[in-house]
Order: sequence, then structure tokens, then C-alpha cells
Amino acid sequence: MGQKETFKRVLHYIKKYWLYLAASIVMASVTVALTLYFPILTGRVIDLVLGAGQVDFGGVFSILKQMALIAAATGAAQWIMNVCNNKMTYRIVQDIRNEAFGRIEILPLKYIDAHSYGEVVSRVIADVDQFADGLLMGFTQFFTGVITILGTLGFMLSVNVAVTGVVVLVTPLSFFVAGFIAKKTFTMFHLQSETRGEQTALIEEMVGNQKVVQAFSHEDEALERFDEINGRLQDCSLRAIFFSSLTNPSTRFVNNLVYAGVAVVGAVYAVHGGISVGQLSCFLSYANQYTKPFNEISGVVTELQNALACAARIFALIEEEPQTPEAADAKTLRDVKGRVELSHVDFSYVPDKKLITDLNLVVKPGQRVAIVGPTGCGKTTVINLLMRFYDVNSGKICVDGADIREVTRKSLRENYGMVLQETWLKAGTIRDNIVMGRPEATEEEVIAAAKASHAHSFIKRLSKGYDTVIGEDGGSLSQGQKQLLCITRVMLCLPPMLILDEATSSIDTRTEIRIQKAFATMMQGRTSFIVAHRLSTIREADVILVMKDGNIIEQGNHETLLKKKGFYAGLYESQFAV
Repeated sequence: MGQKETFKRVLHYIKKYWLYLAASIVMASVTVALTLYFPILTGRVIDLVLGAGQVDFGGVFSILKQMALIAAATGAAQWIMNVCNNKMTYRIVQDIRNEAFGRIEILPLKYIDAHSYGEVVSRVIADVDQFADGLLMGFTQFFTGVITILGTLGFMLSVNVAVTGVVVLVTPLSFFVAGFIAKKTFTMFHLQSETRGEQTALIEEMVGNQKVVQAFSHEDEALERFDEINGRLQDCSLRAIFFSSLTNPSTRFVNNLVYAGVAVVGAVYAVHGGISVGQLSCFLSYANQYTKPFNEISGVVTELQNALACAARIFALIEEEPQTPEAADAKTLRDVKGRVELSHVDFSYVPDKKLITDLNLVVKPGQRVAIVGPTGCGKTTVINLLMRFYDVNSGKICVDGADIREVTRKSLRENYGMVLQETWLKAGTIRDNIVMGRPEATEEEVIAAAKASHAHSFIKRLSKGYDTVIGEDGGSLSQGQKQLLCITRVMLCLPPMLILDEATSSIDTRTEIRIQKAFATMMQGRTSFIVAHRLSTIREADVILVMKDGNIIEQGNHETLLKKKGFYAGLYESQFAV
């Protein structure tokens, strides 16, 4: 996304808070007007105290009172302006973060799979913070600076046109310098934001998998990789800051030319009686006030380049293509019996690399279907398609005769209970994690589900039982305990269809035997899909599907497949050979 498009998007968010923007501009105008009126009063005081014994004390005190009132009013106007700017900025940031997180929630899984978590987090957190800083500085100083420049010119014209002409002639040079440098810095700040996101992704990856890093003594390699990224970040940051820092001294040089020009021309006019000494003092004060905003605006332009570069990355995330929207007339699955049909299903993650081709399967209500096969054969892919995490390339999948692309995702997924090999628990209490699918569940129902999954005993041993607070992804709980909680979560909901993807892989053999019994009770009357590598866990399945290279090559129950002496028999014998 280019700089102009990004700026238009920013204006779109600002438009919603036009009242705050209008109030900020009004207060900035009041602040500038009062600030610019101050030198006039100062000049008048100087003219009242020029000669010995000619001091007009009454006039001086009267003007000093006015100056005190103006100073107080200026302070109040600045405070109101800052309040408006803060409210506007952080409400805009809130809107952008809400929209970005909302888009993440509806992005297809292929986007999440293709981007590191740290890089996505960097866009929503670090880039938005950088954008907020630049936007706040822009509101605070940009409007005030522009109004100060215009107001100062107006006041200077009212005093002397010729001296003001010197200022106007040199001004365009300052704009040219600032504009030239701004164009250079945008690209550099954009590269800086991308590299920062890459660094955040690496940190998230290394911290989240520190056990594996240390177990394989990968610390040195991780440090080398971090140093390389950190070095690139240093280089692009230095280039961006170097070029952006040229703006201020360049504009200061131009501004000093303006001040010198005003001093020389004004002094000539004062010597010839064209203006008074007080007016010359007023003019020099205006020249200083006129040039000061250029320095501030140059700093604002630098921050805005950084802010726009960060905003471009945020908007790129927000504009990512969402998952295929549900049909306007999408139906809600009700009273599901559990008949699942896959008809001529083709699917691949990469267009030129086929995975599943012409897959056909009919599962009757209440059947237990086991899916086995070597790694990469498509077992988990079938589960992703059943849950509609991915849509089929061709063919269709039906539940109780309804194409799952014609029903709401919410109603489809509510009718599946899913326990995966990878556990996920949110930060909160044990109870919060169990009732995720049924927030209205009673205490008795929660305890019954925990007892059924054999999680109740270890939960009661925790410091506060079901009210024990755990950290992100289970905190200090063991992998087996986390998996028991995930199983409890499904036990509580008991939907008509179940998906168990290596659901007991992290549980000891004794507990696994008890859980298998609990699963057997839970699966009665429910359509169940069981993905397993340990073939001992699927002997009781009604149908075993043997997959290889995305195709079902064998199908039948345990005894039938063993008698065939085929691929399944080879897998089974390899696990239990003595």
C-alpha cells in the first residue's frame, strides 16, 4: 500500500471523530492567536519605557494585566486542544486494533499458517503503537504549526508589508527541503517496520520453544540468527533516522536566513523611521515564532513517515482476503444425527501439489471411524475439511444431507467435539477453560465432566481447585494434565459428532486405559472420527480408513484388515512385532 492510499485510509478513520478534530483546530487557532498577540503587547510595553523619566507606569501595568489574562487563556486552550487530540488519537487506535483483531478472527487458516504468529502480533501491537505516537504528534504540533505560520504572516503583514515580503520569499525553500527528505524516509521506515516484525517473530518463536532450543543446544544458532536480524534492524533504523534527522538542521538553516533577513531589513526601516523600535522587536519575535513551527513540523513529518509506514502494514492485514463468506441463505444445523458424506473430494494446500484426490466416504450416524496412515498422508487434512477450516477444491462434504458450505460455520462446529494432540488453554481459571463451549454449565455438570475424564482428582489437588488461575497455554500444568482439561471441555458439551486427533498421546498408559473407557461411553450413539498412530487405540472402531498419499487404500474393521495382509496389517505388525 502506497503512502497516498495509506493517508486516505487514515483520513477515513479520522472522519468519524470530526467533532474532536474541529474542536482541536479551533483551540489551536485560539492558542496561536493569543500567542501571536503577545509580541504586540510586548512591543507596546517597550515603546512605553523608552526614555528616562518617560515611563508610563499606568499603561505598563494595564498591558501586564492583559498579558497575564492572555497567558491563562492560552494555557486553557492548549489543555482543551490536548484533551481533544488524545481522545481522537486513542479512539482511532482502538478502532484500528478492533478491526485488525476482528479481521484475524475471520482470516482463513491458510493465512495464519503462512505467517509467523510474532509477525502478526507485531502488526497489531508494535506497529499500532508507533502509529499512535506519530498521529498524536501530528495532531498536537502539525495543526498548531500551520496555523502559527499563517497567523504570523497575517500579523506581520498588518505591521509592515515590505519586511514580510522577505519572509515569504525564503519560505518555499524550507518546504522543498522538508518534502524532499520526507519522500526518502517513508520507504526506509517501512523497511524498519518489516524488520522489527521479523525480529518479534523470532523472539516469540524462541521464547515459546525454549525447552526445545536448550534440549538441542541450539542457543548459539538462535543468537546468531537474532544478531543477523538485529543488525539489519540497526542498519535500516540508522538510515531512516539519519535521513529524517536531516530535516531539522536543514529547515533551521533556512529559518536562520529568514530571521537574519528580517533583522537587516527591519533595522533599515527602523533607522529611517519606517517602524518603531517596539515594532522591530515585535517583528523579530514574529520571525522567530514563524520559523519555529517549521522545525516542529519537520519533526512531525519524520514521525508521520514512521506512522504511515506502520499504518500501511496494519491496513495490509486489515485488507487481507477473509475466509469465504457464508451464503446469505445459510442454514443452521439442528437435531444433527451424524451422517457424514464425502463425495469426490479434491483438495490441496498448494495448487500445483495434489494431496487429496477423489475421496469418497459415507459415515452412518453413530459409527466410529478411525483414520490411520503414514505421516503426511492427509489424516489431519480430512479433519480440517470436516470442520471447514479449509474448503474443498471440488466435490462436497455433507452432514445429514446438507452441504457444509451451505450451513453456518458456527452451527457446524457446535455439532463437533474436538480434542487435538496440540492442547490449548487460555489464561484464566480451570473452570473458565472447561466451560468454554458451555458457559452456562452448572458446577455439578463441570465436576461430572471432570470425573468422566479423570481430571477431577488432579484439579482438587491444585491450590484453589477449579478456581485455580493458570497462565497462557496452561502455565505450570503438565502436558498430560492440559490434555485432560481439553478432554473435559468436550465431555461437558457432548455434541453429536466427535473428532479425536491423537487425543491421549500425552497421557500415561494407566490413565489412557481409563480414558479410553470414558471415550467408549462418550462415543456411544455419536459419530466419531479418530485419528491415531497407536493402532491399539482403534481396535474397537466400526470402520478403519487406511490412507496413503491422500487416498483411502483400504477400508474395513480391525479383523478384516488384518486378514487382508495389506498395508494396515503391515503397520499393525510393525508396532507389535516381538
